[in-house]
Amino acid sequence: MAITALPPDTDADIARVTEALAMITPRWNVRILLALAGPPLRYSELAAKVSWLQNGQLHPKLKALCDAGLVERTEHTARHVTYGHTERGVALLPVLPMVVTWAEEHLERADCPLPAIEQIEDSLTLLTRRHAAAILWVLKSREEVSGRALARIVMPSSDWTNVYPPLRQLVADGLVDTEGIGRPYRLSAAGDGLGPVLGALSAWSAGQPLTQAAHHPVWGHPQEKRAHRPWVSSQARLAPAALPPARTVGTSPTWHNRDLFSHPTTARPKMAIQGGGPRR
Repeated sequence: MAITALPPDTDADIARVTEALAMITPRWNVRILLALAGPPLRYSELAAKVSWLQNGQLHPKLKALCDAGLVERTEHTARHVTYGHTERGVALLPVLPMVVTWAEEHLERADCPLPAIEQIEDSLTLLTRRHAAAILWVLKSREEVSGRALARIVMPSSDWTNVYPPLRQLVADGLVDTEGIGRPYRLSAAGDGLGPVLGALSAWSAGQPLTQAAHHPVWGHPQEKRAHRPWVSSQARLAPAALPPARTVGTSPTWHNRDLFSHPTTARPKMAIQGGGPRR
C-alpha cells in the first residue's frame, strides 16, 4: 500500500528506509549490535557487555533484533546458545560511522563532548520523526515546496494541515528551513548533509552494497551551492573544527567499543544549528 503520492519505486524506497530506521532506533538496539561486533557471544557474555540493562530487558531486545534479521541465535546444544550478527547485521555496521560524521558536523554542541554512541542515538531519533524520511526526500528532490503541496505528496490521504506538526519539528531539529508562516520549505545544510546516511540506508535496506549509495537518484547527488538567502531558522555558521577524515562508504567500521562508549578526544565543531538536535 502506498504511503505517499510519489511514484511506486520512490514510495517503496522511502518505506524501506523508514522500516530500517524503525529496526535500529529503539533504545539500546545500536548498543547491543555494537556489543555483538566480533565472535558470537553467549547470553551471559553479552549481558556483561550491556550491564546497564536491567534483568528482563535484554531478552526481548535480542528477540526483536533476531526477528528483524540483524541478529541470529545459534543453539549448539541445549546449554550452549550464542548470539551473533547475521550478514544483514554486519552490512549495517558501516553506516554507523557515517552517522557520527554527520552528527559531529551538524548536531548542536553539547555542554560536554558526547560519546559517539550517544551521537548515533540522537541522530537516529531525529530521522525517525513521523513522516521525516518522506519530507526530507521530497525537499531534497524538489528544493522548495509549500506546506500544502508537501502535504499532498507526503500524506495524500490526510487533511493537509496535518503536515505542519512534523514540519515544525523538523525545523526545530535544524533539518528544514523556512522564511516563516506561509513560505516554502527547503532542506537546511544539516538536512542536505544527511545525503550519505540516507543513501546508505536506502542501499542497505534494498539489499545492495553501500557503494550504491553514491548512485541514489536523490541522495547520491549533493545539492548545488546557492547564493546565501536570509533563512529565518538558519544562522551564520562558524568554520568547524577539524573533523576526522571522511569514511569511505562500504568500508568496515574502524572503531573499537571503547571509542563508541567513551568521550571523543577531538574537539567538537562549533554549533552549526540553532536548537538543532536533542539536548541531553
